[in-house]
Amino acid sequence: MSDQNATPAAPTHAAADGTAIPAVGFGTYKLKGSEGADAIARAIDAGYRLIDSAFSYENEGTVGRAVRASSVPREELLVTSKLPGRRQAYDDAVATVEESVYRSGLDHLDLYLIHWPNPRIGKYVEAYQALVDCRERGLIRHVGVSNFLPEHLDAVIEATGVTPAVNQVELHPYFPQAEQRAADAERGIVTEAWSPIGRANAMLTDPVIAEVAAAHGVSPARTILRWHVQLGVVPIPKASSPERQVDNLDLFSFALTDDEMARITGLGRPDGRTADQDPAVYEEL
Repeated sequence: MSDQNATPAAPTHAAADGTAIPAVGFGTYKLKGSEGADAIARAIDAGYRLIDSAFSYENEGTVGRAVRASSVPREELLVTSKLPGRRQAYDDAVATVEESVYRSGLDHLDLYLIHWPNPRIGKYVEAYQALVDCRERGLIRHVGVSNFLPEHLDAVIEATGVTPAVNQVELHPYFPQAEQRAADAERGIVTEAWSPIGRANAMLTDPVIAEVAAAHGVSPARTILRWHVQLGVVPIPKASSPERQVDNLDLFSFALTDDEMARITGLGRPDGRTADQDPAVYEEL
């Protein structure tokens, strides 16, 4: 594929382990098969370098095919997958990481996360140890977590001595996660945002966001993603169309004012989660 129309690569954040995390990533949820592989490859050629998947998305093979089909050298990409809650027992976790690598058709994955802590079940620490051990075997390059609260972060760091490279959480203007962002930063963890535009809900037509977007001549989605970038958060938007992929990536040609940032952040509310998935009690299997 040609990359003549590619957007310049995004800047990066340095994680505690030295990992360079691109300032914006590409989500692949529901992108499967040949059409999904084509969409992901287009995204890579457009400029995305952080590609996000999960074992439960059942598309690691699609992601691997896209990586091989793209025009970008493998070493420039950060390919991510996630461990499901049903596979958190140590031996199951190791086998799942191996299966993820085999499914992808790649010789390693760059970043592997625990998808949810499932604290009631209480196996996330041994699952994290399994990821650390898989890193030592070369199956993955970096370990991280998703949806971890500060107490979950401290538990895995204390048990293994290894700080997660990233913590991927729900984060958007209706749920800005100020305390979680601060907790991640204190530990040298890069915060990533899933559903950064709220699963295309009413956020895209919110009057405040619409007004800010109009002031800069950009789309509401692009405005929201720029808000993430200025917070120091890595948004992981998903888009299958080439136009939206490019629009979502073009976040560095404009900047929001302090007042605009405050107005957007002020949209946050206690019930801002899109699906009431509180990591303290929610269980993902």
